[in-house]
Amino acid sequence: MPVHRPGSIRPRALTAVVTTLLAALSLTLPLSNADAATTPSRGSAHMGMGVLAHDGQDGTPTSGDVTQTEGVDVAGYQGNVAWSTLWNSGVRWAYTKATEGTYYTNPYFAQQYNGSYNVGMIRGAYHFATPDTTSGATQANYFVDHGGGWSRDGKTLPGALDIEWNPYGASCYGKSASAMVNWIADFLNTYRARTGRDPVIYTATSWWTQCTGNYGGFASRSPLWIARYASDPGTLPAGWSYYTMWQYTSSGPTVGDHDKFNGALDRVQALANG
Repeated sequence: MPVHRPGSIRPRALTAVVTTLLAALSLTLPLSNADAATTPSRGSAHMGMGVLAHDGQDGTPTSGDVTQTEGVDVAGYQGNVAWSTLWNSGVRWAYTKATEGTYYTNPYFAQQYNGSYNVGMIRGAYHFATPDTTSGATQANYFVDHGGGWSRDGKTLPGALDIEWNPYGASCYGKSASAMVNWIADFLNTYRARTGRDPVIYTATSWWTQCTGNYGGFASRSPLWIARYASDPGTLPAGWSYYTMWQYTSSGPTVGDHDKFNGALDRVQALANG
């Protein structure tokens, strides 16, 4: 009868161990590749990209006492937009992504920005902030220089700063709350110096609380565009007692991102006129 010495492995047992290890390795490799494939490329970010992942699901607003005006926001990934279809469905205002960081401009900006204007909508442009790449002032200047300006024509809304979850890394872009507040202030001050208008701030309450410490100092100057996919906008960030705009879904008709302006069309016009 063969003797099995402690610590030794029979050939068949060794083969089985190696086979098991190779099978496990073959299972883990595709998962790593899949994870890498889902990492977005620079420039692909857009309004609400992190909202579904971090802050709830799509919802339908409940009817309220205040008249609300339907709007949309679009970015390069949506390509050429059917603006006449949106107009006929009741959409009266629109924001188009112009820039991101200082390395990206929307290749569909002209069709989207001018197309909304040409069908009669009041339009504006937005900038997707990347506070970990360059300063707020540098990005504000890049935004204004690439479509994010403002004109007193009654049809152009002030530019919007999209400040939300980082799709490329740490949620708060590696910044402390005070550093994030300083970055935002740098952007706001530069945009106002260039255009004479305070930009709109687009954000989600949960991100704002986490990454700015729920700072309330911008509410007296910048209109709030709140992102929340639910039946109501929920609790607002500190300082703001009401929202000006609310992005309520990413799965609306014609284009996904639909919004409500907190007032009738004449209030949209008032914001455009400054």
